[in-house]
Amino acid sequence: MGLLRATAILLSLGTLLVLQGCGSLPTSPAGSSGGATPSPGRDHGPRQAKDFSHLPDAVPRHEEQTRAGNPPTYVVMGQRYSLLDNNSGYVERGYASWYGKKFHGRTTSNGEIYDMYAMTAAHKTLRIPAYVQVTNLRNGRQVVVRVNDRGPFHDNRIIDLSYAAASRLGFVDDGIAKVEVRIIEAADPLPQTQVAQLSPPAPDSGGTDTPLSTPAQASPPPVPSGPALYLQMGSFISQQNAERLRARLTMNNIDRVQVQQYAIDRQQVFRVRVGPLRSSEEADRVALEINRLGIGVPSIVLD
Repeated sequence: MGLLRATAILLSLGTLLVLQGCGSLPTSPAGSSGGATPSPGRDHGPRQAKDFSHLPDAVPRHEEQTRAGNPPTYVVMGQRYSLLDNNSGYVERGYASWYGKKFHGRTTSNGEIYDMYAMTAAHKTLRIPAYVQVTNLRNGRQVVVRVNDRGPFHDNRIIDLSYAAASRLGFVDDGIAKVEVRIIEAADPLPQTQVAQLSPPAPDSGGTDTPLSTPAQASPPPVPSGPALYLQMGSFISQQNAERLRARLTMNNIDRVQVQQYAIDRQQVFRVRVGPLRSSEEADRVALEINRLGIGVPSIVLD
């Protein structure tokens, strides 16, 4: 009995160490909490502000899920959390927070080292590692991050982002932001080169706009079989703002500009994309041309 008891204690300690290694232990500027053990005080970023606008997104790829990072259930601050059976089809809207210097260099829940300058995140129930697209619903900015940690352990937060990712999304000063989190499957590799997306040049006014018709587009050149490659300039609730951006790009001799309409929870959204493009090299060339025009910084997407 003594040997069995000692073995049980060692196993319990091992599980506790895995959970307490989470880099997203509390708290972010808005009071977000991650990890297994609460600690007082506010988190913060680097002393000198850094520009993350051109930091590439995380690139989704197939990765093995470790048993240490994916226990069936775990308990934090008296609450039990159960992991999803699989990540397929996951999409959720809620509030995001961020964590930074307080946990920089600490061990994450899957045994890696937290880097507040990397495009990573913490989530309570996704199987990790995982890749998600996070959209700031206030300004339309989007990032792709790699989930490798657990948290935030507040009922009103659905994801804890690294300092760099929160900076890209534009809510470091606010501390929290209303976001949409959508799983990205790694069935097909993304291009190796990705460019960050800045806020769209014409923000939505929030008013009601008269629907605008989309001019006929010239037939795009043929592209290789498989997922289509695009440069995404922004997503808008206002069709008028989307058409305004499309017209601005077209007037500056950027061809194959499209306004695509889709729905998120019955909300119509209009995204402005350039493409389809033949290769990541062509995408880089067109993105550089758009940057030089001062219209914005697109992100490479597959569809």
